[in-house]
Amino acid sequence: MISLKGRSFLTLRDFSSEEIVYLIDLAAYFKKLKKEHVLHDRLKGGNVALIFEKTSTRTRSSFEVAAHDLGMGTTYLDPKSSQIGKKESIEDTARVLGRMFDGIEYRGFGQEIVEKLAKYSGVPVWNGLTNEYHPTQILADMLTIREHFGDLKGRTLAYMGDARYNMGNSLMIGCSKLGLNFHAVAPKKYFPDKDLVDICKKWAEESGCEIVLTEDVKDGTKDVDAVYTDVWVSMGEPDEIWEERIEDLTPYRVTMDVMKNAQPKAIFMHCLPAFHDLDTEIGRQINEKFGLTCMEVTDEVFEAYQQPVFDEAENRMHTIKAVMAATLADDWKI
Repeated sequence: MISLKGRSFLTLRDFSSEEIVYLIDLAAYFKKLKKEHVLHDRLKGGNVALIFEKTSTRTRSSFEVAAHDLGMGTTYLDPKSSQIGKKESIEDTARVLGRMFDGIEYRGFGQEIVEKLAKYSGVPVWNGLTNEYHPTQILADMLTIREHFGDLKGRTLAYMGDARYNMGNSLMIGCSKLGLNFHAVAPKKYFPDKDLVDICKKWAEESGCEIVLTEDVKDGTKDVDAVYTDVWVSMGEPDEIWEERIEDLTPYRVTMDVMKNAQPKAIFMHCLPAFHDLDTEIGRQINEKFGLTCMEVTDEVFEAYQQPVFDEAENRMHTIKAVMAATLADDWKI
């Protein structure tokens, strides 16, 4: 039996393929219970802290609803309502929160922060996003791919855009451990870190898939099962970055030509928010400054292929619930 009780969930690097599949299976089980309106509040009486140094719609909603479904209370802490890293060190914050809560979620900047929280708190800590990794998103992505195709192993996912940070890194890790071919389709300077690529290639060899880094959009997306992209500038990066990213990454925008180059039943994926139209403040600002009506994906593609994107968004809740449940208790009957 797989037991994850007491472990933190900081990066998929720390988990075996069997453990990752277990979490996906547990998420599918919880999703079924949710759809059937079956109570599963076994963790009633527990409490979790949600630390958000970067704001979020999906991550916060997912953790709060998932915790509530499991019977737990939540306390939301943002930079304005806590002293984390200002008047109190991360280590001391971890020691305090670990005495008050059963688990701690962190969404913010450096991976070293969530690692310190895990080291000093004495309770499971869950990575809601750092600059380097976004493991809960990958679980949702893999559940979504499995729901659409019925399997994971042997599928091919192409990630287009800036593959150097949390999404590119985490998708490459998840694919290599679960047997999906991973294509990073980007300018060379936006490829993932070589050391991580080398590690993932070893996992890929064990699971029977391959890691491909290419600047060629046509070759990189040919006959793939899923085309994935993300925003070109992450929260916390300076506005001056936009001009450089737009110049470098516009050739890697997901267009209908890209989707037609994939296999006929291919799906489009995005972790959201997506800048595909002018219905956002940032979208309008970019339009005024650079004349663009969309960025990483065209509105035509987004609207035509939207279902998997919003399946991903919903699946954040189910997979986050699985992570909390598995690390806080044993013997979940799937």
